[in-house]
Amino acid sequence: MSDAKNIKIWIDADACPKMVKEVIFKASFRLQLPVCLVANSYMSVPPESLITSIQVDKGADVADFYIVEHVGINDLVITADIPLAALVVEKNATAINPRGELYTEENVKERLSMRDFMQDLRDSGVNTGGPAPFGLKDKERFANSFNKILTKMLK
Repeated sequence: MSDAKNIKIWIDADACPKMVKEVIFKASFRLQLPVCLVANSYMSVPPESLITSIQVDKGADVADFYIVEHVGINDLVITADIPLAALVVEKNATAINPRGELYTEENVKERLSMRDFMQDLRDSGVNTGGPAPFGLKDKERFANSFNKILTKMLK
């Protein structure tokens, strides 16, 4: 089923929650889809031939550039990195964040603007806080969105 579409799942793995990776691994086994984790540090993966891990050099955006260079139009990228998501969407691939939100051409531009605005606030000394801790509801939301997107991609 997946061979016709040549779908590959890419994970921007350094900051991806373990619960999200577990959901992805289960789907990989169930649907026989290849998964590639890309990170600046060693990532342990299940002993399954469909799941690989690429350790790139340390440095800002090195993993992001690797993913952008290798992602295909039928691929799905999991990332919380908005600039990476923007590049993936620009290449007409699909990107979602670990909380299950789909990045689109429209919302990724808004998110980049908001990200830059928040960075300006932080640079001026304003404490902007951070995202809420990742929890079971986030995992469930991700799993539902991820499965819905995969189903659509496999049709």
